[in-house]
Amino acid sequence: MLSTIMIGHYLSIQGQFVRTTPNGLMVVRVGDMTYAGRPVKKTAA
Repeated sequence: MLSTIMIGHYLSIQGQFVRTTPNGLMVVRVGDMTYAGRPVKKTAA
């Protein structure tokens, strides 16, 4: 499942969902790299 996270105020990363950390951050994988950040809320179009 693809998920989008925010790192900082201006950088967003979309990748494959890996896990959610105990402090509420989401971890996604892009290639060989993993990134942790705040999940982006889904909104209806």
